[in-house]
Amino acid sequence: MIAFRNFALRRGERLLLSDVDLSLHAGMRLGVVGRNGTGKSSLFAAVRGEVEADRGDLDIPNRVRIASIAQEMPSLPDAAIDFVLGGDARVAAALKAEADALAAEDWEAVAEAHHLLEEVGGYDGTARAGKLLHGLGFPGDTHQRAVSTFSGGWRVRLNLARALMTPSDLLLLDEPTNHLDLDAVLWLEQWLLKYPGTLLLISHDREFLDNVCTHTLHLHGGKAKLYTGDYTSFERQRSEQLRLQQITHEKTQAERAHLQSFIDRFKASAAKAKQAQSRVKRLAKMADTEAVRAEREVRIDFPAPAKLPHALLRINHGTCGYPSPDGEAVILENVGFGLEAGDRIGLLGPNGAGKSTLVKSLVGDLPLLEGERYAHTDLRIGYFAQHTVEALVAGTSPIDHLREISPNVAIQEFRNFLGKWSFPGDRAFESIDGFSGGERARLALALIAWRQPNVLLLDEPTNHLDLEMREALAEALSDFPGAIVLVSHDRHLIGLVSDTFWRVADGVVKPFDGDLDEYAAWLRARGNAGELRAPASKPQPADPVVAEAPPPGKSVKVNPHKLGKAEARVAELEREIASIEGELAEPHVYADGTKIAALGQKQAELRAELEEAEAELLALYG
Repeated sequence: MIAFRNFALRRGERLLLSDVDLSLHAGMRLGVVGRNGTGKSSLFAAVRGEVEADRGDLDIPNRVRIASIAQEMPSLPDAAIDFVLGGDARVAAALKAEADALAAEDWEAVAEAHHLLEEVGGYDGTARAGKLLHGLGFPGDTHQRAVSTFSGGWRVRLNLARALMTPSDLLLLDEPTNHLDLDAVLWLEQWLLKYPGTLLLISHDREFLDNVCTHTLHLHGGKAKLYTGDYTSFERQRSEQLRLQQITHEKTQAERAHLQSFIDRFKASAAKAKQAQSRVKRLAKMADTEAVRAEREVRIDFPAPAKLPHALLRINHGTCGYPSPDGEAVILENVGFGLEAGDRIGLLGPNGAGKSTLVKSLVGDLPLLEGERYAHTDLRIGYFAQHTVEALVAGTSPIDHLREISPNVAIQEFRNFLGKWSFPGDRAFESIDGFSGGERARLALALIAWRQPNVLLLDEPTNHLDLEMREALAEALSDFPGAIVLVSHDRHLIGLVSDTFWRVADGVVKPFDGDLDEYAAWLRARGNAGELRAPASKPQPADPVVAEAPPPGKSVKVNPHKLGKAEARVAELEREIASIEGELAEPHVYADGTKIAALGQKQAELRAELEEAEAELLALYG
C-alpha cells in the first residue's frame, strides 16, 4: 500500500530521516515509535501530502482514502454529533439533502435523498456518530451541545471521533489517547482492533501499543526500521540486535588492533614487508561496525519527604460534590478513604464517575458537602491536576517558577536541582514558551518534587510524556516513601505503581479486588448491561468540561417515575422513526408517490416529537 524509496525528510535545516526503504502493506496496524524530535509527526505530515520529501519517493495509491485527527481546535456552533457526523461527508450531505427536502415538503426530493442515503449507508449514520461519542466519554445529553462550549481536551476528543467517523483505508492517529481516561482508552482499543484498514499509530502508551499493533516502526538516528510484532516484541528484538552489534564491534576492534600492531612492528622490516602490506590492505577492507551508543538516561527523582507521619490524610463519612445557588450537586456519598505512609492507590472508574472530584476533595480544593477531612499537621501534598501543565506561567523560565515558590534560595541550588530533571545549564533560564508539551510536564513534576511532599495526588500526569519519561516516572514513584493516589489512563504506569485499586462508580468509592484486566471485563459487562448511565437518583453530570460538576443553578434531584416515562417515550419514538426509515429503504415504496409523501410527512412529524421528548428528558436530568 505505501512504499518509501530512498526517502529523506527535512524540517528546516535539520535532516530528520534519510535512506528510508520500506513497504507497508494493507491491514498492518503499525506503531510508530522513537524519541521526541525523531520525525514521527513529520512522517505523518508527509503521508498526508502536507510536506514533500527532501529526496526519494513516497508512493501511495491515488484510490487510498486517508483519515487523521485534525490538529486545529474547532470552535463551531454545530452540535457535537453533527460535527462528528461531518467526518463522513457523503452521509452528512445526504442527511442535509433529506432535511432540506422535508422542510420544503418536496417529496420528490425526499425520495431522491432516501435513495442517496441507502446508497451511502446513511440510515445508521447518526447512530454510528452517537456510538463514537458515547465510547469516547460524552454523556448522551451532551451530543446536541455546540462544539464551541467544550473545553480544549474535549474538542480533541471530538476531533478523534470525527476521524474515526471518516471512511478510510489508511488511518493516522497521532497520540489518540491523550485527554482520554482509562475506560475511553479501552473502548478505543477495541474499536481499532476491528478497523479493517491500515493503521499508523503514534503513542507513548506501551500497553495500548502492545494490544493494538501488529508491527512497529522505530525512528532513530535519522533511520527507520520496521519490526514485526508489538512494542514489547520490538524492545526484545532491538535489545538483542544492540547486544550482537556491540559484540561484533568489540571483535572487529580487537582484530583491527591486532593487524595494526603487526603493521607497526614489521612495516620497516624487509623480510616482513610483504606480510605487513597484506595486512594494510586487509585492514582497509574491513567493514566498520559502529559501537552501541548509550542513550542519555532520563531520570526523575522525588526527594524524601522532610517529615513522614504514618497517618497522613483521611475522609470520614464524606459527601463530595459541588455547591450551587439552587442546591448541591452530590457526586459521591459516604466516602471513607484514608492514606498512610507507603500507600499506593490507583483510582479506577468510568468517565465522569467522580475520580477527579475525590482527588480534589482529598487536596482540600473542593470542601466536603458533608463529613470530615482529617489532615496531619505535617501533611504536605504534591498535586498534579489535569490542567497543571496549562497553568505554568507563559514567558517565564524554570528558575522563575522555583523563585516564586522559594524566593530566598540561591540560584545555584535551583540550577543543581533542575539539572537532575534534564534542564541543564542555560535551559534553566529559557522561557517555557519554547518548551514542548513533554518538557512542560516534566517541569510541572519538578516543581512538585521541589516542595518535598509526603503525599502525591496525581490526576493524569502522563499526558505529553514520552515512553522514556513514563518509565522514569514509574521508577521514581516506586521509590517514593510517601503515599500516592494515581489516576491514569496509562495501564503500564498504574499497574507498576499501584499496590491496591479503588473503584469510583455509581456515587460510591470502594476497594476493587482485581487487576486491570478484571476491571476492563467489569467495564464491558457494565456496558453490555446498559448500566453506563448512573442511577436516576444520581445522574451523570451534564457537562464533562466542568470536571464532573453540573451546570450552575441545576439540581440533581430526579423523579424516577417521570424519568422512566420520559425515557420510554423517547425509545418509542425512536422505534417508530426507525420503522419508517426501514420502509423508506425498500425500493418498491417509491413506485407509489402518495405513500412516499405520507411516509415522509410522518417521519418529519415524529422527528419533531422526538426533539420535544428529548428536551423534556434532558430537563428531568436538570
